[in-house]
Amino acid sequence: MIVTVLLLLLLVSAVIVMIAFFFSRAPIEKKYESSGGGLGGAFDAVWSPSAHEAGIERDRQTQRTAPAPAPGDPPDTFDDGRIRLDV
Repeated sequence: MIVTVLLLLLLVSAVIVMIAFFFSRAPIEKKYESSGGGLGGAFDAVWSPSAHEAGIERDRQTQRTAPAPAPGDPPDTFDDGRIRLDV
């Protein structure tokens, strides 16, 4: 009985470590291209916190909006037929 419980705990621990290893080996660009998370995100936050924080920062910068121009700012300029926005 005790041996069975210990073997079961060992098996569950091995599966968890393998899942965590699988999720932590993916490139950062592939890890965070969706807003998913779930079980994989929890493992990633534990096993690879720097990658998790990098993904959060990338999402934060992606969602940032450009500042609106003030009423006295000069209009946008044209460079060789292209509009240049001064931000």
